[in-house]
Order: sequence, then structure tokens, then C-alpha cells
Amino acid sequence: MKNRRKNREAFGEHSYWQSYSDMMAALLLVFVLIIAITLAIYRQKTVDLDQARLDLNAAQTKLDQAALELEDFRAKIELSNEELNKSLAELQEAYAQAALTEEELNKAYLEIEDAQNELEVTKSELQDIVGIRTDIIGALQSAFNNSAMSVDAQTGSITFSSDVLFNYNSAVLTDASKQTLRETIPMYLGVLLRDEYQDYIAEIIIEGHTDTVGSYLSNQQLSYNRANSVARFCLDSGNGLNETEIARLQQVLTVNGRSFSNPVYTAEAPGAELQVDMDASRRVEIKFRLKEDEMIEKISEILRD
Repeated sequence: MKNRRKNREAFGEHSYWQSYSDMMAALLLVFVLIIAITLAIYRQKTVDLDQARLDLNAAQTKLDQAALELEDFRAKIELSNEELNKSLAELQEAYAQAALTEEELNKAYLEIEDAQNELEVTKSELQDIVGIRTDIIGALQSAFNNSAMSVDAQTGSITFSSDVLFNYNSAVLTDASKQTLRETIPMYLGVLLRDEYQDYIAEIIIEGHTDTVGSYLSNQQLSYNRANSVARFCLDSGNGLNETEIARLQQVLTVNGRSFSNPVYTAEAPGAELQVDMDASRRVEIKFRLKEDEMIEKISEILRD
């Protein structure tokens, strides 16, 4: 009994320490596991931290690059703003110039319109006298139908030989020439001074011409004196024109001396050298100019403007 009690006590004591050692071993194992787990977690955290640091550095690098790009973009924007402001200023200047150009263009349109209106009025006036020269020349030819004098079919002028009107180198009308003029002048000027032609006649011209003998100046004086003698004769109321006709004639009469600047040439065979016809060159012409000539010049001025 004593041996059993001892064995149970011995076994009980051994069982206690064995349990204690097992417990300590288990605790140690747990502690080791905890340390291992902790080390593993630490190592993982360290790796994660290093990776995070690398990611952060990469992100910082990207951020720095982005900051550089942003700065460059800002610089480009500022440059673009400067160019935009410059373009805006140029646009405003161009707009101002365009406004000025439009104003000038409108002014030019108005001037063109005024010129067109003036041209239309002048054209209307010109149309009113189209054919009047033909009518006057026809009336002159009818008046001289039974006369020895002839009317130029193109110009409507009549020509007196100086040899018929004057003695050699003289500007005094002969008695015979006065009779010729009394028969001719009323017929010719009587047509030009009619009421229906009064508004169309701009000028009646008496023009003296000489041959080529002598100096230009002496012939100039002689040609003028002869034309003036004919003009004075026409303005004398005793030579066929009435007071009303004389008054009208004074308003449009012009006296010219042409010396030998416009001689008459003899008709020669084609290619032959032209010769001055001395007899035909010594002459006094009476002709007229219509207001249509002035209107043509006026139209030309409008077109030039």
C-alpha cells in the first residue's frame, strides 16, 4: 500500500512537471511563432514601405515633370495671350481701317452715282441734238441751191477766195466782193441764226488763210485782217442782217487768222508729192461749231474723273 501510494505520488509529481514543461514549450512555440509572424509582417511592411517609397519617388518625379510641363504650358499660354492680344489689336486696327475704307467706298459710290446722273443728263442733252448738224447743213444747202456758192457737205462751211474779196496783199474788201457778200451772208448766217438753231450753235467762226509766200507772222496778220473785214461787214446792218440777227451773231462770232498753217494742196496722183495750191490756199472760210462738241468734251471730262 505504501509502495502504491509512493508510485502514485511519484507519478503525480512527474505528471505535474511534465505538464508544466509542455505548457512552457507550447508557450515558447507560441512566442517563437509570434516572433516569426512579427518578423514576417515587419519584413513585408518593410518591403511595402520601400515599394511605397519607390512609388512616392516615382510619383514625385511625375509630379515634378508635370510641374515642368505645367510651367511650360503656362509660358505657352502667356505667349499665346500676347499673340492673341496682338492679333486683337491688329484686328481692331483692321476693323477701323475697314470702317474708314467703307466710308470712302460709300463716298466713292455717291460720287460715281452723281457722275452717272450727270452723264445721263448730258447724254440726254446730246441725244436732243443728235442729227442737228445734218439738219443745219441740209438747210444751208437748200438755201444755196440756186447760188454759185457751195456748202461743204461734211462741215457746213462756205469758202470765199481771197482773190475775189481782196486785192493782192490787202485786207480791204473790193466793191465787187461787197456785192457778193451781200448776196451770200444773209443766206448763210440767216440759217445759222434761226430760232430753232439758236440753242445749238456754240460758235460762228470767220477764218482767214493765206498761201505760203512770205513770213508766218506777216501772213498771220494779213489773214486775221481779212477775216476781220468780213466780220465787220457781216455786223453792219446795211448788209443784209437785221438787228436781232446781228445781236445774236455778236454773242457767238469768233474771228481767226491762220496764216499758212492750213494750206490747200493740189490733187495729185497717188504717191506723188503734194503741192500747195496757192490760189485755193488764199481764202476766207465761214463755219460753225455746235454745242455738241462741248458736250462731248464734257462727257470726256466726266469719264476721266
